[in-house]
Amino acid sequence: MAGSREDQDLFDSILLADEKFRGDGYREGFERGTRRGLQDGRRHGASHGARLSSEMSFYHGFSITWKCLLQHHTDVKSKKRVKALESLLVLIHNVPLEDPQSATLQENMERLRAKFRQVCSMLSVPADFKDFIRTAEGTSF
Repeated sequence: MAGSREDQDLFDSILLADEKFRGDGYREGFERGTRRGLQDGRRHGASHGARLSSEMSFYHGFSITWKCLLQHHTDVKSKKRVKALESLLVLIHNVPLEDPQSATLQENMERLRAKFRQVCSMLSVPADFKDFIRTAEGTSF
Protein backbone atom coordinates (compact mmCIF):
# COMPACT_ATOMS: atom_id res chain seq x y z
CA MET A 1 0.00 0.00 0.00
CA ALA A 2 2.83 2.37 0.77
CA GLY A 3 4.11 2.02 -2.80
CA SER A 4 0.77 3.05 -4.27
CA ARG A 5 0.62 6.11 -2.01
CA GLU A 6 4.07 7.23 -3.27
CA ASP A 7 2.99 6.62 -6.86
CA GLN A 8 -0.10 8.75 -6.24
CA ASP A 9 2.01 11.57 -4.73
CA LEU A 10 4.43 11.42 -7.68
CA PHE A 11 1.53 11.54 -10.13
CA ASP A 12 -0.06 14.46 -8.25
CA SER A 13 3.24 16.37 -8.21
CA ILE A 14 3.54 15.96 -12.01
CA LEU A 15 -0.01 17.26 -12.54
CA LEU A 16 0.48 20.08 -10.09
CA ALA A 17 3.81 21.01 -11.70
CA ASP A 18 2.05 21.48 -15.04
CA GLU A 19 -0.55 23.76 -13.43
CA LYS A 20 2.14 25.60 -11.45
CA PHE A 21 4.29 26.27 -14.54
CA ARG A 22 1.25 27.32 -16.55
CA GLY A 23 0.24 29.76 -13.78
CA ASP A 24 3.79 31.07 -13.41
CA GLY A 25 4.06 31.56 -17.18
CA TYR A 26 0.74 33.39 -17.29
CA ARG A 27 1.76 35.75 -14.46
CA GLU A 28 5.16 36.40 -16.00
CA GLY A 29 3.62 37.06 -19.42
CA PHE A 30 1.00 39.32 -17.91
CA GLU A 31 3.66 41.35 -16.06
CA ARG A 32 5.83 41.67 -19.17
CA GLY A 33 2.80 42.63 -21.25
CA THR A 34 1.80 45.26 -18.72
CA ARG A 35 5.30 46.78 -18.69
CA ARG A 36 5.48 46.71 -22.50
CA GLY A 37 2.03 48.29 -22.77
CA LEU A 38 3.03 51.11 -20.44
CA GLN A 39 6.22 51.73 -22.41
CA ASP A 40 4.37 51.73 -25.73
CA GLY A 41 1.67 53.97 -24.27
CA ARG A 42 4.22 56.49 -23.01
CA ARG A 43 6.02 56.50 -26.36
CA HIS A 44 2.76 56.97 -28.27
CA GLY A 45 1.58 59.68 -25.88
CA ALA A 46 4.86 61.57 -26.11
CA SER A 47 4.83 61.37 -29.90
CA HIS A 48 1.21 62.49 -30.19
CA GLY A 49 1.76 65.23 -27.60
CA ALA A 50 4.81 66.50 -29.47
CA ARG A 51 2.87 66.71 -32.74
CA LEU A 52 0.00 68.50 -31.02
CA SER A 53 2.40 70.91 -29.34
CA SER A 54 4.17 71.58 -32.63
CA GLU A 55 0.86 72.29 -34.33
CA MET A 56 -0.24 74.66 -31.54
CA SER A 57 3.12 76.45 -31.61
CA PHE A 58 2.87 76.89 -35.36
CA TYR A 59 -0.62 78.41 -35.09
CA HIS A 60 0.55 80.71 -32.31
CA GLY A 61 3.63 81.91 -34.21
CA PHE A 62 1.59 82.33 -37.39
CA SER A 63 -1.03 84.43 -35.58
CA ILE A 64 1.44 86.64 -33.74
CA THR A 65 3.46 87.27 -36.91
CA TRP A 66 0.46 88.21 -39.01
CA LYS A 67 -0.99 90.34 -36.24
CA CYS A 68 2.28 92.28 -36.02
CA LEU A 69 2.35 92.73 -39.79
CA LEU A 70 -1.23 94.02 -39.92
CA GLN A 71 -1.45 96.10 -36.75
CA HIS A 72 -0.35 99.35 -38.42
CA HIS A 73 -2.82 99.06 -41.32
CA THR A 74 -5.94 101.11 -40.80
CA ASP A 75 -8.19 99.88 -43.61
CA VAL A 76 -11.37 97.97 -42.74
CA LYS A 77 -10.16 94.73 -44.32
CA SER A 78 -6.99 94.69 -42.20
CA LYS A 79 -8.96 95.41 -39.03
CA LYS A 80 -11.22 92.40 -39.74
CA ARG A 81 -8.15 90.26 -40.32
CA VAL A 82 -6.61 91.41 -37.03
CA LYS A 83 -9.86 90.58 -35.19
CA ALA A 84 -9.87 87.11 -36.75
CA LEU A 85 -6.24 86.63 -35.70
CA GLU A 86 -7.07 87.75 -32.17
CA SER A 87 -9.94 85.26 -31.98
CA LEU A 88 -7.53 82.55 -33.20
CA LEU A 89 -5.13 83.51 -30.41
CA VAL A 90 -7.97 83.31 -27.87
CA LEU A 91 -8.80 79.81 -29.10
CA ILE A 92 -5.12 78.83 -28.83
CA HIS A 93 -4.93 80.03 -25.25
CA ASN A 94 -8.19 78.28 -24.29
CA VAL A 95 -7.12 74.78 -25.40
CA PRO A 96 -6.70 72.70 -22.20
CA LEU A 97 -3.14 71.46 -22.70
CA GLU A 98 -2.64 70.70 -19.00
CA ASP A 99 -5.15 67.85 -19.15
CA PRO A 100 -4.35 65.50 -22.06
CA GLN A 101 -7.37 63.35 -21.18
CA SER A 102 -9.78 66.25 -21.47
CA ALA A 103 -12.96 65.32 -23.31
CA THR A 104 -12.94 68.68 -25.07
CA LEU A 105 -9.33 68.61 -26.31
CA GLN A 106 -10.13 67.10 -29.72
CA GLU A 107 -13.19 69.30 -30.11
CA ASN A 108 -11.15 72.41 -29.32
CA MET A 109 -8.43 71.37 -31.73
CA GLU A 110 -10.99 70.91 -34.52
CA ARG A 111 -12.37 74.39 -33.82
CA LEU A 112 -8.84 75.78 -33.82
CA ARG A 113 -8.02 74.11 -37.16
CA ALA A 114 -11.23 75.44 -38.70
CA LYS A 115 -10.48 78.97 -37.44
CA PHE A 116 -6.94 78.70 -38.81
CA ARG A 117 -8.29 77.75 -42.25
CA GLN A 118 -10.72 80.69 -42.07
CA VAL A 119 -7.91 83.11 -41.17
CA CYS A 120 -5.73 81.74 -43.97
CA SER A 121 -8.60 82.31 -46.38
CA MET A 122 -9.01 85.91 -45.17
CA LEU A 123 -5.27 86.49 -45.59
CA SER A 124 -5.20 84.80 -49.03
CA VAL A 125 -2.57 82.40 -47.71
CA PRO A 126 -2.65 78.66 -48.46
CA ALA A 127 -3.61 76.69 -45.36
CA ASP A 128 -1.47 73.69 -46.35
CA PHE A 129 2.08 74.15 -45.04
CA LYS A 130 3.18 70.52 -45.37
CA ASP A 131 5.79 71.44 -48.00
CA PHE A 132 7.40 73.94 -45.63
CA ILE A 133 7.25 72.14 -42.32
CA ARG A 134 9.16 68.89 -41.88
CA THR A 135 9.10 66.66 -38.83
CA ALA A 136 10.21 63.10 -38.23
CA GLU A 137 6.74 61.72 -38.98
CA GLY A 138 5.27 64.62 -40.97
CA THR A 139 2.63 66.99 -39.74
CA SER A 140 -0.94 66.20 -38.86
CA PHE A 141 -2.29 69.58 -39.91
